[in-house]
Amino acid sequence: MKLLASLLVATVAGIVAAPAIGQKLLTTQTMLTPTAALQAAQAAFARCQKDGATVAVAVVDRGGQPLALLRDNLAGAHTSQTAIGKASTAVSFRTDTTELAATTQPPKAASGIRQLPGVVAVGGGIVIRAKGALVGAIGVSGAPNGDADDVCAKAGIAAIQDALELE
Repeated sequence: MKLLASLLVATVAGIVAAPAIGQKLLTTQTMLTPTAALQAAQAAFARCQKDGATVAVAVVDRGGQPLALLRDNLAGAHTSQTAIGKASTAVSFRTDTTELAATTQPPKAASGIRQLPGVVAVGGGIVIRAKGALVGAIGVSGAPNGDADDVCAKAGIAAIQDALELE
C-alpha cells in the first residue's frame, strides 16, 4: 500500500513538474542605477529649492529600497522617512500616491489599504518607468502640499527620462 502511494505521489509530481522543464527559470530585469537615482533626486531637490520648499527626496528601486536620499538641513525630521515611504508605496502599488490617496479615501472599499504597514497614501510619490517597465519611484516630502511635492518629483523624473528611454 505504501509503495502504491509513493508511486502515485511520484507520478503526480512528475506530471506537475513536466511543464516547468522547458520553461525559463531566470528573468532579466531593468534596474535603476544609483547614478540615475541621484540625478533624479538632485533635480527634484533643486526644483523644490527653487520653489522655496525645504524637503527630503528619496528614490527607491523596484523593490522599494532606497538608492538615493537628499534632505534639506531645514526640513522637518519626519521628511526623510516620509519621502522613502511615499516612493516605496508608489512602487508597491505601481501607481502614483496622489492617485492612491484619491482611490483609498474613506468610505471607499479600498480605504483599508491606508492601514497597511508602511503605506503613505498622500501625494508626492511617483513611479519611474523605463521602456514601459517599472524601475523605481521617487518620493518628495516637505513642500506645502502633495501637489507641490508631485511637481518636484516630476522634475526629478524629467531630468533622467530621456536617458532612461535611450538605454
